[in-house]
Parts: sequence; structure tokens; C-alpha cells
Amino acid sequence: MTTERLLILGGTGEAAELARAVVARFGDALDVTTSLAGRTERPRPVAGLIRAGGFGGATGLADYLTEHGIGRLIDATHPFATRISAAARLACEQANVPRLVLRRPPWRRHPLDRWIEIHGVPSAAAIVGRVGRRAWLTVGSSEIAAFSGASAAHYLVRLVDPPRHPLPLRSYEVIVGRGPFSVAEEHSHIERHAIDVLVCKASGGRATEAKIIAARERCLPVIMVRRPPPEPGEAVDSVAAALDWLASSYRLSEARRVS
Repeated sequence: MTTERLLILGGTGEAAELARAVVARFGDALDVTTSLAGRTERPRPVAGLIRAGGFGGATGLADYLTEHGIGRLIDATHPFATRISAAARLACEQANVPRLVLRRPPWRRHPLDRWIEIHGVPSAAAIVGRVGRRAWLTVGSSEIAAFSGASAAHYLVRLVDPPRHPLPLRSYEVIVGRGPFSVAEEHSHIERHAIDVLVCKASGGRATEAKIIAARERCLPVIMVRRPPPEPGEAVDSVAAALDWLASSYRLSEARRVS
């Protein structure tokens, strides 16, 4: 029997969890490849095969799907990774490959949260100096430049990898770390650096929710960048549901697991 091929667009904790779960449930019935953008120097361990780097837009991804005989694609990228998600939709339409989006559940606003919800990181940079003087930035390395003109605040910047070059900020400190984080850890950062405002994207998920809880417990304002609209198409919000989609799509039997 021909082995089916699945491509996971990854780079998130959910994608790594999905790859492990696919290998555990279906074994050699599925040839699993996870695509990573290559922006992180120390990516998470991933079950199955790994492909690093871009595809060259929707056309390049469509060519890859066809050339490698990919039968299904699951987009498990970050909720703010709009470019690759749009390319995935177009590529799957072009190559006639079924596509599923594994959509990370959003954070639910608590009555005690002091969220200032805005559209886009530049809008966050425009108001941060009016909200606080010691801001904690957790927006990702590619978004830091937006704050270069917001000189009224001192910044604590959390990154996954140490920066290779000085950041374009007048006054800042860097901490390096990858979630999941504990609420106690986040309280410690807030206290040690005298943080009076948190700036983040509405990424959702469990790995980084602790900072939201810590900000709530300390009554800190949170400048929350709203999620961009998702790409249309079939979507689920859990790894278990994605596995069921694969089982139904491929008519796979759990009896073909690797022992």
C-alpha cells in the first residue's frame, strides 16, 4: 500500500505536538514532513521529517506539493503568520490538495483584564509612551523596529534567540526564553524590571498565557494587538480534531501504527 504524505506548516508548539501525535497514532501509514521558516536558531524537536526555509510564495508551494506527492496539508502556523497562510490557501487550491487550519484558541478576556485592543503593531507603538514608561515587549523580533520612534519608554524585550545586532531602540534590555512560562516567572520579570505596561499580540494558546494572567493579577494595562482575519477554509482548534480529520481523509486505521 502506498504511504500517504502529509505536510505540516509549523514553527509553533501546536505544530510540534501535532507531528508527534500523527507519528504516534498512524506510524508508517503517513509520511510526515514539517516545514519551518528557518527564522529560529534553535527550533523545537519535531517528529518526522523537517524542511527548512521558504517556498517562494504560493506558486513555489504549489510546485512543492505536486513534486513531492503531498496528499494533505495542515496549516499550524502562528495566528499572525498571514503571508504563509494566504500562500497555503492559494497553493492548495492550485494543486488541488485538501487543507486544514489548526487554529490556536484565542485568549478569553477576563473581567479584571485591562486590555487596550488595537489593530497592528504600529498602532501599539504609537500609544505605548502614553500608557506606560517601562514597557514589556513580547511581539517578536520582526516587529521591534516599529517601536524605534517611540522613545518615551524603556523596553524589556523578550526574544526566542539572542539578537545578533543591537535593537533599534533608545533604551532597552533583552531577556531570552521560549514558552511555556509559569505565572511566577512572569511576575518575577514584571517586578524585577518595574514593568508598568505589557505589549503583546493576541496570539492565544497556553504557552504564553502566563504573562496575561500575571498582568491581570498586578492590574497592569495590556496593549493587545488584535489577530488578523483568518484565511477561509476548514479549521479545527485542537490536535485531536486534526488527527480525526486525517483519519477520515485518508481512511487510516490505527492498526498500522508503529509499535
